[in-house]
This record gives sequence, C-alpha cells and structure tokens, in this order.
Amino acid sequence: MKAASTIRKRQSDGGIALLIAIFILLLISVIAIALIVSAGTESALAGNYRNATAVYYAALAGLEEGRGRLAVKNSNSFSTTAPGFLPPPGTPLAVGSPIYIINPVGGEIVAPWDPASLYPDTQFNPEFGSSGFALPNPSPSTASLSTVAGVQGPLYKWVRINAVSEKSLNLDVTPFDGVKDPTTPVFYDGTRLNISNTGSQVLEITSFAVLPNGSQKLLQYLVARSSLDLSFPAAVTLDGPIGLFGSSDSSNFWMSGIDQQHGGNCPPASAEGPKPAIGVTSNTSVTDVTNGIPPYSTSPNLYHYDHYVSNFPQPTNPSIGNISGSLIPALQTVSSLDNVSPPGLVQTLSAAGVADHVLSGPLNSLPDYGTPTRMVTTVVNGDLTLSGNLNGYGLLVVTGDLTMGGNVSWNGVILVIGQGHMFLSSTGFGEVDGAILIARTRNNGLNLYSSLHPVTFDIPSSSDYNHGYWYNSCWVKAALPLVNYKILSFHEISQ
Repeated sequence: MKAASTIRKRQSDGGIALLIAIFILLLISVIAIALIVSAGTESALAGNYRNATAVYYAALAGLEEGRGRLAVKNSNSFSTTAPGFLPPPGTPLAVGSPIYIINPVGGEIVAPWDPASLYPDTQFNPEFGSSGFALPNPSPSTASLSTVAGVQGPLYKWVRINAVSEKSLNLDVTPFDGVKDPTTPVFYDGTRLNISNTGSQVLEITSFAVLPNGSQKLLQYLVARSSLDLSFPAAVTLDGPIGLFGSSDSSNFWMSGIDQQHGGNCPPASAEGPKPAIGVTSNTSVTDVTNGIPPYSTSPNLYHYDHYVSNFPQPTNPSIGNISGSLIPALQTVSSLDNVSPPGLVQTLSAAGVADHVLSGPLNSLPDYGTPTRMVTTVVNGDLTLSGNLNGYGLLVVTGDLTMGGNVSWNGVILVIGQGHMFLSSTGFGEVDGAILIARTRNNGLNLYSSLHPVTFDIPSSSDYNHGYWYNSCWVKAALPLVNYKILSFHEISQ
C-alpha cells in the first residue's frame, strides 16, 4: 500500500512539473512572438519614416532647383539654360500661364499638363479654376538639371512655376478693397503683398515627387526676388573720421544731394530727399570737410560753396551734413561693412550669385562696365585705376585705392571699403550719378581695425577735375544686386 501511494505521489508531481514546463514554454513563445511582431512593426515604421523622409527631400530638391534657376546670376539659370523660357526682365509672368521643369527617369513620359498622363498636375485647376483659368495643354517646359554625369538626381517628377493672384491665394492684399482679384499678379515690396506692381512679382513653385515604392509628396513655395537693402544718406558719404579731404576749385565741379537732377529711369515723383551733398559722421568732420574745399580766388578768399548743393535743411553752406543718425546698420561699423563671419557687406557682395565679377587688383581696367539696362556688380580686391573715356553701370566695390581720371563716369553705386582711399588724378569731365561711400576698415597690412579709421577723398585743387557727384536714387536702386529669391511661405499639400 505504501509503495503504491508513493508511486501515485510521484506521478502527481510529474504532472505538475509538466504543466509548469508547458506554461513556461508558452510564455516564452508569447514573448518571442511579441518581440518578432514588435521588431516587424519597428522595421515597418522605420521603413515608412525612411520613405517619407526620402520623398519629402526629393520634392524639396525640386523646389530648390526651381528657386535657384530663377536667379539670373546662377550659372544654371533659366536665362542661361533655357532662353525665352521666362518673360523678359521687367515683364511679369501672367496669371494662368505656368511653366514646368520635368525630371523623367529612363524613358518615362512626364507631362503634368495631361490629365491622362502618369504624373498629372491635379493641383493647378483647383487653385486657378475659379479664376477662369485651366491648365494649358501642353504647357512650356524645360528639363531638370539634377542628373549629373548620367547619375540620377532626386526623384521628383515635375516642378511648376506660376504667377499668383489674390483669388488663387484666397487673400485680399494691399490696396485692401475687399475684392479678391483673379487676374492681376501679386507683388512683394519687402514688407507687404500688393497688386500695385510695387517690388518683385510673387511666384509660386510647386514640386511633385514619387519614389519607386509609390510614396508621393507635393510641396509648395511662395517666393519673391529680393535685392540688397541699401540706402545712402548723401551723394558722397565719408563713413568715419576724415584723414584727408581735398576738392576741386573748378567752377565746373559740383556735388549735389538733390535727387535726380541728372535724370534716371524712374519718375520724378519717386524722388528722395532731403539729402546733403556730403555726409559725414561727426560735427568735427563737417568742419574738416568744409576746410578742405579750396578757394577759387585767394584775393580775396572766395569759395565755390554754392556748388555743394542740396535740399537738405541746414544753416550752413556748403551742403555738408552730419548723417550719423541716418546711417543704416549695414553701414555703421567695421564688422557690418567688412567681416568674414558673419559676412560683412563686402563679403556679401563678393558671394557667388551676387557679384558678376570678383577680381584681384591692382587693375587699370574692368572686363565689363555694364549697360543702362544691364547693371553689373564688380568687386576689386586691391587697387583700381580708371581713366580715359568710359561709362560704367552698376555697383563697384574697391577694397584698395580707387583712382579715377579723365572722362570716367559711373551710374550706380561706388563703395570704397577697406583702405578707404579715393582720388581723382587727371582733368576731364566725367561724373558719378548715384551714390558713393568711403570707409576705412583695414590697415596697410590688410588687417581689420576694431573701429572705422580716417578716410581719404582727394582731388588736386589746381585743375579742372570731373564734372561732379550727383545723388540719384534711380541709379542707386537699379545698381543694387539681386541676392536671391526669398521664401515667403512653405507648405505641404495634402493628397
């Protein structure tokens, strides 16, 4: 009996052990399955995130190609790679007239204007249909430049560039009238959107990307062309203490802060004022400059003070004003004028896509003097001497000594920033229409000062030197280079 009881007890214990083992195995299996499922979910999430990120950046690359190629000074700009693709400068792109960049892979056909195509543009008509526009079929297009040396670039399919209206934006812009105009292009004046043709036209850039796995993304920019925001408080601004100021005793020589006395390409109603003929940054400098104007007769001492004219309200004659309170921040300090990081004005103007020419001096000529309708931005790192009979148009930056003589005229802006020396060296009847600024930011060893140092402006008084310096806001505005296309808004379009 005792043996049988023992056997039954052992069998019972064995059964419990078996159940426990089975339970543990089951628990391990559940945990293993959970880990497998979790790993699969994580892989799926990572894959989805990777695809979403890849297609997002592919679409963003399309936006950036479109924005970059709008910039005229980009080597791959539409004006260089696809002449006639955009309207000529000064002519707005019409609302309802989109243009496309297409980016096919292999032999596929990308025709977004065709609703039956593989990658149709389904966004244009919802935006512009209520304004009375339908997507033109076909629309003007040009090929993407994203593929280099046969290597496929970002996998966006097309980029659309088009004008916008109040109606397409569903927005009433200045002048606010409560009506959303469907056909008038929208402009940006640097502060506000408007339909008054003020500033730069606002363009819409839309990019559509598709990955091989079917992931899609539609992104959109609003952009407007921005120019360097500079203003000058005088016809000639001597930015800092005066080291030497010497002017002409000729009756043919003038300095004038009266805007547009010598014409320009904008209406008289846009004239600026008041401005002194010569702007300086301290009352001491006013005296220094006044004392630097030579007499044209020494018996008795008679001065051509009335040839330094302005509509600037001041009790003194000649027109020399302390403009320290009206200098914009970009023109106030060494670091804002001339600095590597963050870039100063000289470095900003020297950047690729801004300057047309960055040259090393000393030079006796320039490769390009521009035209009245094609202003150039030129930076000369070193000395520049110009003489003879020539006319220049645009923005000229000289970091060394600038010497001008003969019949040399310049229409636009001249910046002598660095050594801060400007000289006239020979007789002639050239002139500068626009604005001049001289600032000394570096010593003779080209090391930066911590503060602005004395500048030099010198004309030998005994000869008939140049016709003068005349402030002209038309030429100033025309000369300021276009920096880039500024992004006004960015959003993802749900599909």
